[in-house]
Amino acid sequence: MNDVRVAAIASLTPLEELDSEPFLVDTRGQHAACARWADERGYVLVRRLLFYGVRPDHDELWADVESGEVDVFVAANEHVLARALTSVPGFRAECARRGVRVETADAAPPRYDAAARAAVHRRLSMPTAGYDGT
Repeated sequence: MNDVRVAAIASLTPLEELDSEPFLVDTRGQHAACARWADERGYVLVRRLLFYGVRPDHDELWADVESGEVDVFVAANEHVLARALTSVPGFRAECARRGVRVETADAAPPRYDAAARAAVHRRLSMPTAGYDGT
């Protein structure tokens, strides 16, 4: 199999930042942007990762690379990557050292009107009640 396997990185930003940074809170939207990016290139999205301020050398970040399951990391945009990691330059250097590409989908954040923000808030604030966001 010659498929390029992609791990999508989303920023796990606190719900309190929904009004000021809705796209950074909307992990589903971030992952959708990454999935579109992978699909446009014929790549296979194999992992959806959620991080907030993780160190570039954190074991969880590299587990799928070390097991040979991931070839490329992608984030929706640089802002998402900067929120997900403590050091984007450090992460890029670690990717280069390990021979793994890191890309951004360069996705512009969608427009979040009051209804869209409310939907994100409902989805993220009610997961224990069984609400799945649909």
